Amino acid sequence: MNVEEVQAVVNENGADYFPIKLVEEISEASERNNLTDDELKTLVLKVKEAYEREEVEPGESVGTIAAQSVGEPGTQMTMRTFHYAGVVELNVTLGLPRLIEVVDARKKISTPTMDIFFADDYKNDEEFIRKMGNKIGKITLNDVIKNFNVNYMDNIITAEIDQDILDERRLELSEVTAVIEKTFKQVKINNNLLSFETTFSKDEEKMQQGIRELRLLADKIRDLQISGVKGIGKVVIRHEHNEWVIHTEGSNIGAILKIDGVDIVKTTTNDIFEIEKVLGIEAARNAIIHELYTTMEEQGLSVDIRHIMLVADMMTSEGVVKSIGRHGISGEKSSVLARAAFEETGKHLLNASIRGETDKLTGIIENVIVGQPIPHGTGSVGVIMKDKN
Repeated sequence: MNVEEVQAVVNENGADYFPIKLVEEISEASERNNLTDDELKTLVLKVKEAYEREEVEPGESVGTIAAQSVGEPGTQMTMRTFHYAGVVELNVTLGLPRLIEVVDARKKISTPTMDIFFADDYKNDEEFIRKMGNKIGKITLNDVIKNFNVNYMDNIITAEIDQDILDERRLELSEVTAVIEKTFKQVKINNNLLSFETTFSKDEEKMQQGIRELRLLADKIRDLQISGVKGIGKVVIRHEHNEWVIHTEGSNIGAILKIDGVDIVKTTTNDIFEIEKVLGIEAARNAIIHELYTTMEEQGLSVDIRHIMLVADMMTSEGVVKSIGRHGISGEKSSVLARAAFEETGKHLLNASIRGETDKLTGIIENVIVGQPIPHGTGSVGVIMKDKN
């Protein structure tokens, strides 16, 4: 049976709230086992029963359970930064530091990286991928020159562009020289030879200052970026799962997605704020779930994804990514006592008393503090006695 026919059976049996993925799995099971209409109906009813049994009961403290479920395995996690999949050139933060980075919603993460995938027409074209790698990765003038010479007597800096390196890096000489001419007006270019003439004073008193300025110019020339996308440093090109992939140090997903040939669906970054800015808050929510889940999975820790989804929902529910802490969710609770119980107790109580705030005692923390039953579980149910009259 196809998905539409299965959906009709599901609707007939009052299970129209099933997610589409579950309906698709029922459809696949039906085709695989050649189920009759009656058998399909029985399967749907059994799945409905199991699905409803898995639902959270009213009054359940889902936040506390999620905190336990993520927090306890977190104590088993390593504190180290690993090399990226055995590649020496790139480092990536994993384990507990990465977990803290995500839930703290840090705007500047320690090791931003991207995995750049390519469309079907290009993913097996090694020459194209290597050309893209050199277009994306940072290349400075120092990487492509030889015979760099600073002449302090004549105040001239000379260098020679290595044509072999240009060919290896898939760069055109005209493109490189255009960047150099645009940045340094005093440069003279003769094929691969560069000559930078300066007008520093040869006066003995000012000679020392001239030498210093010449050295600074030499450093500026060496560090001139002639190719690459802003924010991206090294790139590593690898052949994985029958396709070529570029891993980068640094991230700029907005610029990368504009490049022709890049697979805009599979290309990812581990910078959540960049995802929020370019792709929106829903994409950022999915990125938080993915980062938390894979970080724990890499350490061999198993956490039900629904706990992680709850964390991601809380962090993104107001349309922006917020941290779980005093500067985010915990610090913005409506209850004064709940805020004071977390951090900066005196500050919260003082500010609340100055503003004359009222605490409605609707949450768990504030009711524990004042010694009342919490409004969860059996405490969330009120009993009313009906008068016989």
